[in-house]
Amino acid sequence: MTITTTSPRGRAFLRGHEGNPLTCYLDPVGVPTIGTGFTIRSAACRKALAAIGIKKLIPGKTKITAEQSDAIFAAVLADEFEPAVVTSSPVDRAQHQMDAAVSAIYNLGAGAMQWTWADLWRAGDFKAAASYLGSHYNTAGGKKLPGLVRRRKEEAELFLNGRYASVGGAVKEATPKPPRKPDAVVKEAQEILTSKGFNPGAIDGWMGEKTRDAIIAYQKAHPHLVADGILGPATLSQLRRDAAALKEAATKGAGSAVGSGALAFAAGLPWGWIAAGVAVLALGYVAYRYRDVIARRWNTWRGKEVKV
Repeated sequence: MTITTTSPRGRAFLRGHEGNPLTCYLDPVGVPTIGTGFTIRSAACRKALAAIGIKKLIPGKTKITAEQSDAIFAAVLADEFEPAVVTSSPVDRAQHQMDAAVSAIYNLGAGAMQWTWADLWRAGDFKAAASYLGSHYNTAGGKKLPGLVRRRKEEAELFLNGRYASVGGAVKEATPKPPRKPDAVVKEAQEILTSKGFNPGAIDGWMGEKTRDAIIAYQKAHPHLVADGILGPATLSQLRRDAAALKEAATKGAGSAVGSGALAFAAGLPWGWIAAGVAVLALGYVAYRYRDVIARRWNTWRGKEVKV
């Protein structure tokens, strides 16, 4: 029988990496997201959301039920991702290959079925396809993300050997004992929490009690997040967004000042004035891009309701 749909285990695997927040949040690049990675940018998601009366996603306000999320998830897979795999893969595909491919393109986009790893699959070199998938497509904004590195490796393992790992991997809950190996995603969150003044204790990759308490404090400062002490997609996304805002403000401002200063000097113009002017423009751009982060902090400082 030809495999054309994702198995229940495959869906659980995919959700383990995507998560399933039922309240809308902003992803790291500022795109409103809900459920299992649903965004208005996807035609299939738009159609499924519109079917339940949602035409716009508003962070912190738009909510769906678990049942609605399940229905949207099934519709989106059937409309967009499962056909993309079926059309661009060998007819004799195994179920675990189908599941791994759907997980990969759900994150990377349906166009990823035309990338090198899929070319190798179509050529019948399963080992090379798995190796390529497991070692590529794991960056965002030019930086390797621990969660993507792990996801690609687990998708490659599933594709090649049929091992379904990491169910629930997108959600990190506190544990009484440290893990055998530090969790890179938890460590990343601890570093950002520390830089924001929320003390998670040692930066050791252990989702312990102190890290949980720091996450709760952070979530309470962002009411569009559920203050449950769980490091899920929405909370991690907000942490990364806050970290990106600070980093971009520093690099854009300093880089613009130095670059414009050099040009001004070469042209015989007042170095300080032009450098300051360009730096202000650069910081203005960053402020606009991360205006939600700035507004949230301003409201918190003034003791008003913190909004996205």
